[in-house]
Order: sequence, then structure tokens, then C-alpha cells
Amino acid sequence: AGMPFHAHEVFEDAWKSGPEDERELWRGLAQLAVGLTHSARGNAAGGARLLRRGAGAIAPFAGSGPHGIEVSGLCDWARELAERVESGPMVEAAAEAPRLRA
Repeated sequence: AGMPFHAHEVFEDAWKSGPEDERELWRGLAQLAVGLTHSARGNAAGGARLLRRGAGAIAPFAGSGPHGIEVSGLCDWARELAERVESGPMVEAAAEAPRLRA
């Protein structure tokens, strides 16, 4: 936890090389990681935009729970964080990064 930029690199690799039916999932997860990175670096507008875009990309996977990911909770987290980023101080990546698995 707390290393969203590095997570983005892994998600981006999966997005570009993974099965076609999962590419939107990996792209969305990469966008969430980059959104958190931007938010933690003080780019509130860009961070919030990517958090919302990523949530929208992964939302269609909510019913299937791919790879054990609790997608609906992750979407809720991203949308709530986007609101906080736009209205408050910078966020700390390590404190905000979700765990995809226990």
C-alpha cells in the first residue's frame, strides 16, 4: 500500500498485454493509481478527474468481482476521494491507497 505510481506501472502492463475482456478493468485500475498519485502531488483537478474516470471504467466489473477485487467498494472509494481532493488539502498516498486484497 502507498505506492500508487508503481501500481500504475503494473496495471498498465496488464492493460496492454492482458486478455481483451479484462483490458478495461486494468486501464481503470491504472487510472485510479495515477489519480491518487496526482492528488498526492497537489494536482487536485487532474487527480479527481482520473479517479472518476477510473471508477467509471471498472464499474461494469462490479458484479463479477474479478481477481477477488471488490469493485463496487473501490468505485465508492474513488468517487469519495475525488470529492475530498477537490474540496480539501492534498492527500497522502500511503494513507489513502486501498488494498485490493487482504
